[in-house]
Amino acid sequence: MSRIALFAVLAVLSFPGMAQDAYPTRPITMIVPFPPGGVADIVGRPLAATMEKTLNQPVVIVNRTGAGGAVGMAAAAKAAPDGYTILMALSSISIFPVSDRIMGRTPPYELADFAPIALVTADPTVLVVRSDGPFKTVKDFVDYAKANPGKINYSSSGVYGTLHVAMEMFAGAAGIKLFHVPYQGGGPAVRALLAGEVQASAQGPAAAIAQIRAGKMRALAGWGAERLKLLPDIPTLKELGYDAEFYIWSGVFAPAGTPAPVVGRLREAVRAAANAADFRSAMEKVSTPVSYLDAPEFRKFWERDAKRLAAAIEKIGPVEDAKKK
Repeated sequence: MSRIALFAVLAVLSFPGMAQDAYPTRPITMIVPFPPGGVADIVGRPLAATMEKTLNQPVVIVNRTGAGGAVGMAAAAKAAPDGYTILMALSSISIFPVSDRIMGRTPPYELADFAPIALVTADPTVLVVRSDGPFKTVKDFVDYAKANPGKINYSSSGVYGTLHVAMEMFAGAAGIKLFHVPYQGGGPAVRALLAGEVQASAQGPAAAIAQIRAGKMRALAGWGAERLKLLPDIPTLKELGYDAEFYIWSGVFAPAGTPAPVVGRLREAVRAAANAADFRSAMEKVSTPVSYLDAPEFRKFWERDAKRLAAAIEKIGPVEDAKKK
């Protein structure tokens, strides 16, 4: 073999590795499948800004909203597996493949379409009402709901979304019927409660704590196994006798099939960001503790959580208002 031919072969064989080692060479898009103001956006923006320091490229947030987050998640699933499109998802990523089948629809994506990069945060949802409303305790809430089935309306991030499933788990445990009003994200769901369009909502602490501290919302209970450190006076639903436990977690994903060296680079960037003082300070300001898990541990966590959510959704069954708002 001539020297020229040998050089050509070596160049072809080495090119893929060289290309991956050089990653990234251009800006990266982080899809946040919800509007600004919700948990995914609150966590995603400072995380993306901190990841840039490791990747030496901009990480640009794109809020791709719709269908309770399913539109943005599907877009990420279908993106080229080259590391230039990643996803900041919530636990609702596990919901839609199950809920769509229950509703007789073809799922927009499957869980196998994603490669987990890292878990970033994991907080239990909190039951919140307007501070000027009549409900001061969970007992007040449940007693009124039992006497007036379907009269209490609540906002969520969308049909079968994280906040919807959490509230229906509570309603089922309490033996009450509530009226669901879905919105296009956690931020709009919070604004709906503040505007008096609804009477209650399940929210991640990061999305609600500022309004609680400002005296505009009242927290009645949390969905965690233990009380939240930032709301130590608020009981858990479990300690009140309701078998309802739910966590709204945030995690970073890439499309399945993304090359291992690229996934490794993303893992490195998220790991560095999750441990960076700037990011942790940003999370402290919204009272959200960092709960970092690297890809292998995150995958195990995700699989366990997905099974629990699937069981909850199947119990909820088809939702009558699935085609509303």
